[in-house]
Amino acid sequence: MNHNAALPAALSLEAVSCRFGRAVALQSVSLTIAAGDRVALVGPSGAGKSTLLSLLNGSLRPSEGTVRILGRSLFELSAGHRRKIQRQIGTVYQQHNLVGNLAVIHNVNAGCLGRWPLWKAVWSLVRPQNVSAARQALDQLGLADKLYARTERLSGGQQQRVALARVLVQDPAIVLADEPVASVDPARSHDIMAQLMALGERRTLVVSLHDVALAQAYCDRIIGLRQGRILFDLPSAEVSDDWLSALYDLSTAL
Repeated sequence: MNHNAALPAALSLEAVSCRFGRAVALQSVSLTIAAGDRVALVGPSGAGKSTLLSLLNGSLRPSEGTVRILGRSLFELSAGHRRKIQRQIGTVYQQHNLVGNLAVIHNVNAGCLGRWPLWKAVWSLVRPQNVSAARQALDQLGLADKLYARTERLSGGQQQRVALARVLVQDPAIVLADEPVASVDPARSHDIMAQLMALGERRTLVVSLHDVALAQAYCDRIIGLRQGRILFDLPSAEVSDDWLSALYDLSTAL
């Protein structure tokens, strides 16, 4: 169910399948996510959540079907136009995708690389650019004092916040997050989710989670994926124990 049906679609999949050799990761998936939606993807390991996020940010091409981002059919565009659309998507990865031996400011500034010319990106490694914006983003996440710290010396939770700061300076229309609380303890999970929600303010947010309780607490809509298919797509309040039992009961095939 789409709570923002009157708003334009930020993301949509039309009869999308994705195969890796003989393995089917997603099969005939169709969905629409409106601008401003806060959506959680839940389901067992191997259900297709990460594959779906890779399709939504354009890093993976579907085997069949159409991926539309901000109304544009992504893989029908030229490479230049496709990159322009992809700059409107910020992704927070489970493994953070940070360069450990660089200072925090350089990893935060990676969010600017899509719009910086090559000379500026290279010069910033010598003399950091965008210092004020990077510091402001880190300050929002309680890490302003780590601006010049070596990234690999930070804890897992701190590195996750650096990844969030990178998205903040990118300032995308859409934020995707792949298991953003996987590397933090349960007490920190709520902090990270609250920060993600703040990051997603005025933006479209899609987050994959193993913890259904977190999904219900922070997201308005939950999509349950099982064996590469959508089992349910419901407002969070309507996701019952029966739905969840069906989602995680792997003894029966769809």
